Amino acid sequence: MFVGESIFFSDGFVDSLVTGLLPYWLEIPTNEDAGKTLYIFDDFPSKEAQKPFREDHQAQNTYYEMEDEPRWEELEVDCLVNVFGRVGMESLLLDVPFVCKSWYRATLVPSCWQFLKFPDDLSDPILVDFVGPGCDPKPGYLCTCTFIRRFIDEYRLDGRRFSVTAFLKFIISRSKGKAMSLRLPRDASEDVLKYAADECPALKLLSLPSRLVNRNASIIQEMIGKWTNLEYLVLGTSYNLENILGQISIHCKNLRLSRVASAEIGKDKAMAIVSLLPKLKQLILKNAYIDRGALVTLLQGCNELVRLDVSNCRGFNGRDEEIAKLASHISNFSSRGSILFDYDDYDEGGSFYHDEFFHGYGSD
Repeated sequence: MFVGESIFFSDGFVDSLVTGLLPYWLEIPTNEDAGKTLYIFDDFPSKEAQKPFREDHQAQNTYYEMEDEPRWEELEVDCLVNVFGRVGMESLLLDVPFVCKSWYRATLVPSCWQFLKFPDDLSDPILVDFVGPGCDPKPGYLCTCTFIRRFIDEYRLDGRRFSVTAFLKFIISRSKGKAMSLRLPRDASEDVLKYAADECPALKLLSLPSRLVNRNASIIQEMIGKWTNLEYLVLGTSYNLENILGQISIHCKNLRLSRVASAEIGKDKAMAIVSLLPKLKQLILKNAYIDRGALVTLLQGCNELVRLDVSNCRGFNGRDEEIAKLASHISNFSSRGSILFDYDDYDEGGSFYHDEFFHGYGSD
């Protein structure tokens, strides 16, 4: 946006930005590093690169005139960073930088990239040859991920050469070591895991989907030692749990919460949790299979738990009076909906949602 220009936003984008920015029309010290140009862009995206964004929003979204109002581009950098860090990765990459130069520069400040929540379905484009009647094959690509497809289109990239691994590294590098939370996509490579371990030493929340854990269990086990500040661990599966917790107990002394989706907790895993994480404060095992004896072991061994969620599980009766008595010392205990046995097939790769932990983490 330049002086005298009108700008066009989607309603959702306006809601996330305007409601956050309006309270900040005040004097805030400017971040001296905000103007530095970083990474892959040598300058503000060109007018040509802005064109698809503008046409799209002009065609279907709300029109906002900025005449006789404070100039958005004159907001202090610290104010912008405070808000941009909350708008989400897609807006931070594909909406905010195209508004004006100062907003683009603000998106380069590492503090905007403290919460790295990648879409789960990120994948490389599929190379194809398009063939029409009487025409020679034309090389092209198919991209099933809307986020990646939009990124390729907005920045005029060659989709046939696009690499998700390079993209993930590029985003992680923008945090400059300040990332506090990280959720990787299910198909992230071993190379990305190692890169994240080196580039995100301050990480407090780590979230890994089941496919990623199943494919890279040994690498994850090795990398845990580099995340010594970890407080929240979210796993999409209980596969290799004992070995992962073994490394956690050695290197991550501040771990407060562990959440495992689609878990299968028997005696061995229960004993591992009790012996390796005796000071754990929160344990979330919703929708898991938990042997009743294993649950008793957890209740008797994890004496510092303030929250235990074993709701909608299989393997024990949620109304078991003995279980309720053993859990009486836990201020926030839930076994609602749990049953001894479920005749429906158990889906080991069930849906895995953990948005509640980002930004606010797993509050007590």
